[in-house]
Amino acid sequence: MSRIGKIPVPVPDGVNVQIVGQDVTAKGKLGELSMCLVPEVTIEQGDDGLVVRPTDDSRVASQMWGLSRSLVNNLVVGVSEGFQINLEIQGVGYRATVQGKSLNLDLGYSHQVQYPIPEGIKIACAKPTLISVQGADRQRVGQVAAEIRGFRKPEPYKGKGIRYEGENVRRKEGKKK
Repeated sequence: MSRIGKIPVPVPDGVNVQIVGQDVTAKGKLGELSMCLVPEVTIEQGDDGLVVRPTDDSRVASQMWGLSRSLVNNLVVGVSEGFQINLEIQGVGYRATVQGKSLNLDLGYSHQVQYPIPEGIKIACAKPTLISVQGADRQRVGQVAAEIRGFRKPEPYKGKGIRYEGENVRRKEGKKK
């Protein structure tokens, strides 16, 4: 019995959810997202929200139950509130700026790294050392943040690089005489 799967997905005001077979489409103020559920689960709209149920008692159906409920919840939350990941830049001379449809990063290389901002994602730099990635699709927001972090991961000796907000980087001791 899935603890996550049996919780109904609440649908807030301003969000319209359509279910056609295994296809789920959510429309809200931040856009429209859709997904196709696996055949091991069914979805129906109840009084208290969307209810996801397994079709049988197989192991695969119970595995897909909680996953499908989480994915449907991410659709509903994404079109109503959206998702945001903040990245911090640490290092002398490391900075980020947004110019048009690209993110420009100075990360200690001999050249400036330019990252084109994908469609449906908003990137803002409140400070030169703080990057905010926002969007409706949780998977795309996380992927873009991981790609930006991948340009200069935090290193363990001085802690320089791009890290997630609140990420703990284990520090190592340097050479000893």
